[in-house]
Amino acid sequence: MGETSRRVTLKEQSEEGRVVAVACRVEISRSVLVLTVTMSHGRRLPQGSCLSGELFRFVVNRVVLWEITRFPAYCLIMDYTVSMFLNTLTPKFYVALTGTSSLISGLILIFEWWYFRKYGTSFIEQVSVSHLRPLLGGVDNNSSNNSNSSNGDSDSNRQSVSECKVWRNPLNLFRGAEYNRYTWVTGREPLTYYDMNLSAQDHQTFFTCDSDHLRPADAIMQKAWRERNPQARISAAHEALEINECATAYILLAEEEATTIAEAEKLFKQALKAGDGCYRRSQQLQHHGSQYEAQHRRDTNVLVYIKRRLAMCARRLGRTREAVKMMRDLMKEFPLLSMFNIHENLLEALLELQAYADVQAVLAKYDDISLPKSATICYTAALLKARAVSDKFSPEAASRRGLSTAEMNAVEAIHRAVEFNPHVPKYLLEMKSLILPPEHILKRGDSEAIAYAFFHLAHWKRVEGALNLLHCTWEGTFRMIPYPLEKGHLFYPYPICTETADRELLPSFHEVSVYPKKELPFFILFTAGLCSFTAMLALLTHQFPELMGVFAKAFLSTLFAPLNFVMEKVESILPSSLWHQLTRI
Repeated sequence: MGETSRRVTLKEQSEEGRVVAVACRVEISRSVLVLTVTMSHGRRLPQGSCLSGELFRFVVNRVVLWEITRFPAYCLIMDYTVSMFLNTLTPKFYVALTGTSSLISGLILIFEWWYFRKYGTSFIEQVSVSHLRPLLGGVDNNSSNNSNSSNGDSDSNRQSVSECKVWRNPLNLFRGAEYNRYTWVTGREPLTYYDMNLSAQDHQTFFTCDSDHLRPADAIMQKAWRERNPQARISAAHEALEINECATAYILLAEEEATTIAEAEKLFKQALKAGDGCYRRSQQLQHHGSQYEAQHRRDTNVLVYIKRRLAMCARRLGRTREAVKMMRDLMKEFPLLSMFNIHENLLEALLELQAYADVQAVLAKYDDISLPKSATICYTAALLKARAVSDKFSPEAASRRGLSTAEMNAVEAIHRAVEFNPHVPKYLLEMKSLILPPEHILKRGDSEAIAYAFFHLAHWKRVEGALNLLHCTWEGTFRMIPYPLEKGHLFYPYPICTETADRELLPSFHEVSVYPKKELPFFILFTAGLCSFTAMLALLTHQFPELMGVFAKAFLSTLFAPLNFVMEKVESILPSSLWHQLTRI
């Protein structure tokens, strides 16, 4: 395609009445457009002079029409250039191109997978939503709803704090007699540093007060509860006992030094004798000042803790009725100390005795809408309702005749329990392996599910057909709450903080249960497919360069075929004398 030139001549009446002929020459090359305007007598217009508006518009229109008519020529030139470029490429270029693409997409895939495993979201999606969406005119839902949700912010914040609060496990094991024995046998640590640190804080809260420095034994124990080394704590407890009978020193030895439940029970009985005396003395002096009141509160916590652990020792040693009596007496003596959740210990012991009427009576008192729920409360209520129908329940018969009223109540109770804690069924149905429960749990989390199933799995197995009913109905809960993080059915939306807290509470060798199950982000799947595809292309191009070159040319020819077809149609439709017809207008 060489240079093309076209000359246009026209006349205009000047202000003085003279006719001036103006020649416009349009020269078009591949990359340059030259417009030359001259007078009829051969002199160019002087610099600074200008044509009239009509003449200038005429010239511009002619140039635009010329460009429109020659557009197919430009496309043919571009197509020819691209074809020449592709013909000069060697197979090594294709190998390098596909190999580099595979490497880059592989690095992106590795980074996306690491980011997703650590933070639970895609880095590319997060950047797109956080930075690109506002630039493209997207509206952030959080900012758009600020005015509407200002009144509910405080309520939602309080709810998220209460849902994500870590609680002391009411059924926690003994460190020396149970947790340490597991470590000696398996070589694994069942407790995390975060969990033990929370226990240390609990001990300092329950077993110390501001006036401990006035009593040498209590001052030693105040430092012992802050020690990280277990042997240092045990040595400090023995040192405190050499001074006098210290109840908290006996507690520490029973929890950490005793290697059997029987030894722990013996030490707790000694602690009870010392703690009961301190409690009676401080009870008489509690109204003499704030210092005595704080001491009495500390002595009350120590006495309640000792009695509760003694009841748990009796339960471990098979004296279940004695344990039930001790728990009932403790709840009557200290009805306001609900922070220890002694009723959950009582429910487990009553289930062991199969005293289901007594279990129902306890649930009637604590399964109240105004009281905080737990997996023990919800799943025990579901077990009692399932017990009434599970022995005769058949999914085939239920599908034919429908559910009866009692069966419907049992299914609704199971759905309620699963909505509160969706992690429990997999442990009860033994779809996931159990580990030792931690000393602290997160309500509605995996840690609470482990703590519940560890002690209550035997009770579910004892009720004939209960696990079968659970197996047939528990997954139906998720159809009622398709978006559990946004809206719940009977409870608040499921908290999003459970996974992070459970990873801190549970040991690293345990696979934390995540709800709702997170699907792989689109960009991880996309980069994985892109990496695999480009790596395969690089390998094939390296092994079969000529064949892959033919395929590449055929692919590009097929890709540009629609464009070539359109250009041919345009050239065939436009007549060759179009320019002359346009100049006559």
